Amino acid sequence: MSGSANNDWNPGAYNRFRDLRLRPALDLIAAVGQVPQGTVVDLGCGAGAAGDALRARFGARICGVDLSPAMLSQAEQTGAYEGLSQADMATWAPDAPPALIFSNAALHWVADHAQVMPRLAGSLAKGGTLAVQIPHQNNAPSHRLWTSLMGEHFAGRVDLEAGPRALEPAQYYHMLEPLGDLTLWETDYYQLLPNSDDGHPVRRFTESTFAKPLLDALEDAERAHLIQSYEAAAAKIYPADAQGRVLFPFKRLFFTLTV
Repeated sequence: MSGSANNDWNPGAYNRFRDLRLRPALDLIAAVGQVPQGTVVDLGCGAGAAGDALRARFGARICGVDLSPAMLSQAEQTGAYEGLSQADMATWAPDAPPALIFSNAALHWVADHAQVMPRLAGSLAKGGTLAVQIPHQNNAPSHRLWTSLMGEHFAGRVDLEAGPRALEPAQYYHMLEPLGDLTLWETDYYQLLPNSDDGHPVRRFTESTFAKPLLDALEDAERAHLIQSYEAAAAKIYPADAQGRVLFPFKRLFFTLTV
């Protein structure tokens, strides 16, 4: 994940929906076949939610890489990692070719996938695998609402094109298929978000990830205004049931590439 000492991620906010965020990681782990002996890298490991599952599945040396000090501190407490490194995913390179580079819901924060993905694949050991999951939700109302409201109320405060991004599936296919054995798929997860006493569940789910750079750019009163506007619109698009729960479809894109 991206982050800095002055504008870091909040592990508590991110982990609010930990189980829902973990399921795609487990699905990605299950899709990886045999890998050669060597290091498994959890690239963009965040708070280390996938660390134990990676160790159980591969029984290998698990190393985590993330830019956020707060997230790395949480990952260290899991005890799943033999090594943790603070580094930017956009420029990170392994010291030795790893058996597996696993990245769950992280690389959408990195620009220029046409350069980054082949570079990561090229760093693998022979027979190694690049396994990636990225949210593919930018065109859904949950995400478009944030950017449209930000543009309407606070135009020019942030570059709305610089946030998390993903290419279309066909673009990844044509980019990666020549490099090895590629499997590519998308999954829509229908997530039942629980009732929240402090805001609409979809707002709570998205504010600690996609919307974080937007909210971080605002003063407190401005942030409250944007949240209020988002909640009013989200309540119409994602209505709650009698128990205050919201069924929230969320699309994710996956691929595994074995070289």
